[in-house]
Amino acid sequence: LRRRKITLPQDLQGELNLVLIAFQQWQQAQVDTWIPFARQLEETHPGVRYYELPTIQRLNVLARTFINEGMRAGLPDPVVRERTITLYLDKDEFRQALQLPHEDDIFVLLLDRQGQVLWRAEGDFTPEKGESLAEQV
Repeated sequence: LRRRKITLPQDLQGELNLVLIAFQQWQQAQVDTWIPFARQLEETHPGVRYYELPTIQRLNVLARTFINEGMRAGLPDPVVRERTITLYLDKDEFRQALQLPHEDDIFVLLLDRQGQVLWRAEGDFTPEKGESLAEQV
């Protein structure tokens, strides 16, 4: 939402990047369950960064602008804006490339600098998922 083009994973800033991938607007509630833990990971592991990646089917420029401006207005916190990268793409191809079987829940992936998936989970945060993720960091 910073009004610039980003190339993934190259432009992600962490040595390890935790990406929270949402497919539907209602899934923001699932994403929000992960944010406190993601912030804690960043504080305790300086090389870790987290990002929210709402994914939307490829749209024309006017529709993308309308959606982006609406999201910007709904996210007054500059830190949250900085961490939100909206992806406009072929969602089926994207899911296949990352082996994400469906859009019914969010997916949380830990990526290295090259984009290799080191860890994955789906759905709401749980202490068990947090413990499993922390072991990979």
